[in-house]
Amino acid sequence: MSTKTLRILQRTLSASRNSRSFSTAPPPHRPRRPLATFAAVAVASMVAGTLGAVYPPPPISILFPRVAPGPPAEPDSPESLAYSANLEEKLQALSLLKQLRESDDEKEWYETRPYQHFPEDRRVNNLTAGALRGPGKLALLPLIRAKRDESESVVFLHLGRGLCGHDGIIHGGLLATLLDETLARTAISNLPEKVGVTAQLTLNYRAPTMADQFVVIKTHIGEVKGRKATVSGRVEDLQGKVLVEASATFIQPRYAKVLHSAQLRKAMGEPPASKDHDEPVLLADGQDLNPGHKHR
Repeated sequence: MSTKTLRILQRTLSASRNSRSFSTAPPPHRPRRPLATFAAVAVASMVAGTLGAVYPPPPISILFPRVAPGPPAEPDSPESLAYSANLEEKLQALSLLKQLRESDDEKEWYETRPYQHFPEDRRVNNLTAGALRGPGKLALLPLIRAKRDESESVVFLHLGRGLCGHDGIIHGGLLATLLDETLARTAISNLPEKVGVTAQLTLNYRAPTMADQFVVIKTHIGEVKGRKATVSGRVEDLQGKVLVEASATFIQPRYAKVLHSAQLRKAMGEPPASKDHDEPVLLADGQDLNPGHKHR
């Protein structure tokens, strides 16, 4: 065998040994970097936490609402008056209210503010007009737009954080009270005597009502038969989402004629005086039909 052939065989065997050695060798060791891993996890956690705080998922915001300051302690303080004035400006600027005021059938509706002329001695013993009135609660008088035929109404309210059951969520009993009053107003306006009624109310809570927001209560008269009236209504947010649905049957007592209806009319909010019709004479209010006559 020639020297050249031996050299070729040696090179081939050497290459084969190197190849087997390479294929069976363990993989190279990669150094660990715990600090880099910890930094990446920390940054990702901070980003997720920040996004969750700014845009919390609905279930999280309901179960763990953000802590908010309580309402001002003194309702007549400059701070409280400024708070209420600011809310009133926001109310008047609501796009939904503007749309209703500028609608084609605007003349078929009238606007009123219940409790605006309610006597102070009656207000202090009233729940929604007195005890619940003030900044952080019912800071504003309700604004009602009602049809002149009293078939339906739209009520604007602001619900403060002082009306919560669970922190951040309006108490369901408070919503029931507001629905009872607004539906009763529609019922009373359609019954023979403009006085109090007894009611049977059925509620269906559709979604949590978050605090510190404006809501709209819409009412619609149903069947009216004698001293009995049925009314339906619902609470919505400003985007039209239904929060609570309600239906009620109101019955006027037989002694309604002897009740003092003028006070109730002041509480409910009356339609503005119009030259097109005269105000009805209400004998139950003790109205003097002949003030010039000397009574004996």
